[in-house]
Amino acid sequence: MSGLDWLVLVGSQALVVLYGVWKGRRATTLEGYMLSDRSMKWHIVLFSIMATQASAITFISTPGQAYVDGMRFVQFYLGLPVGMIVLSVTAVPIYHRLKVYTAYEYLEGRFDLKTRALAASLFLLQRGLSAGLTIFAPSLILSIILGWDLYITNVVMATLVILYVATGGSKALEKTNRLQLGVAMFGMITAVVVILMKLPPSLSLYDATVVAGKLGKMNAIDFSFDWNNRYNFWSGLIGGLFLQLSYFGTDQSQVGRYLTGSSVAESRIGLLFNGLLKIPMQFFILYVGIMVFVFFQFVAPPLFFNHVEVDKIAASPRAAEWKALEARHEAAHAARREKVEELVAASGNADTARAERAAAALREADEAFRGVRSDAVALMKENDPKAATTDTNYVFLTFVMRYLPSGLIGLVISAVFCAAMSSVASELNALSSTTVIDVYKRSIRPNESDGHYVRTSKVATVFWGLFALGFAMVAHRFAPSLIELVNIVGSLFYGTILGVFLVAFYLKHVRGTAVFAAAIVAEAAVVWCALGTKIAFLWYNVVGCVVVIVAALVIQAAMPRNAARLEN
Repeated sequence: MSGLDWLVLVGSQALVVLYGVWKGRRATTLEGYMLSDRSMKWHIVLFSIMATQASAITFISTPGQAYVDGMRFVQFYLGLPVGMIVLSVTAVPIYHRLKVYTAYEYLEGRFDLKTRALAASLFLLQRGLSAGLTIFAPSLILSIILGWDLYITNVVMATLVILYVATGGSKALEKTNRLQLGVAMFGMITAVVVILMKLPPSLSLYDATVVAGKLGKMNAIDFSFDWNNRYNFWSGLIGGLFLQLSYFGTDQSQVGRYLTGSSVAESRIGLLFNGLLKIPMQFFILYVGIMVFVFFQFVAPPLFFNHVEVDKIAASPRAAEWKALEARHEAAHAARREKVEELVAASGNADTARAERAAAALREADEAFRGVRSDAVALMKENDPKAATTDTNYVFLTFVMRYLPSGLIGLVISAVFCAAMSSVASELNALSSTTVIDVYKRSIRPNESDGHYVRTSKVATVFWGLFALGFAMVAHRFAPSLIELVNIVGSLFYGTILGVFLVAFYLKHVRGTAVFAAAIVAEAAVVWCALGTKIAFLWYNVVGCVVVIVAALVIQAAMPRNAARLEN
């Protein structure tokens, strides 16, 4: 990066951190530190909710996901609007009426302490792992840009985030999230404008979309039903609904955001507007990836986007074979570009028959192009069985570093960092709140002062920051796409937690022991689905939730009446 890029990056991040620390400096009470004194208006609640969900992973991995797999990931969010309506009617008034600090406090009053502890523990484990992924994503950027060791960049990023969160608390999060989300979206808008400017002058936005569509990238909605298909209308609407209900209704990183609302109405409006705006926002970020894909129809992309793996094989005994593949890659790209230009010309002349022939020829050329890449991946695997042969997370970063002008590179990288800081800050704040309220204050030191609990919250923030850092150190070994990995991790736990809360809300005769045992059974069922079947991960949320409800009903019915009366 140039000096101007560094100035933009460092200056913007310093501004955000200092602003957050300044705004949170007076949060000395427990309610002020954790929930901003429950004083926020709906638009601040909205920005905080969206900024928490839109982490750096969203801005790094989602465009690459679209580049590889098209628009179908947007179906992941189809259940979100329905989920926001359900939560606005059910969870929000309950949480506000009880004036809880965390969602899990409610479970003790409804069931018992062990059920509260189980739900809080599942959240802490899941969110601690997810926070590690959120730290890892921007660290990946630094490792690419500066050539630093990934482990060092993880430590640097975690240290900065821990300092920011522990100092500012919830009030700092609410005040800075608007600024961070604004920078993030402005950076993405800037990126897509630059892409459009770099496309051939004769190529309109419509032409670019046609090219992407003919190559199967505009596959936003798929109505076919397949248990093993991760993204289709049904998995997104049904499985996604269960996931969104659990994430926004039981995950403290989100519950804590709308508990800061000054009233039920303010929290509800923030949630409902999130349901209205999130799908268009995600569609736009995916569309950025589609435009990167179209750009690389006219400019030859790298044979493989992860330059670390490319350097490794280029220095190996198989270097000559790799060089030959690069030559084939250039030739295949030139042939594909020719077919793209033929398609654009045919579409412009409104010659349907010619356009269909051109589209068929383009798909054939694209298949040959992808065949070269497949051969390259196979060669990398032969050369090093441990090679990271999926490069989805590097696609967008490669475009940014190679093709954006000086200054804008710093802006886009700053956008990713802003997204990371807002999301990690919310996650660590939620982990700290749950640890202090549901564990420390409830079971260890119940009668201390607010000042004591605020200090303990800061210590808990440091602990969970270090826990997340530990997972960030090994995150690169897992899933091909960060955006998929973070949702897979969540889906392992969210269904079970959601089932517990739905029983609490709607099945008033079911008591604590039954739902506690049902949650154990459900979590075992989810783990079995993950390890023993090929069921798409969105369905884990449905499995976990349904098993909790059914098992709780069965266990409660089977319990001796004397035991049931004792629990009542």
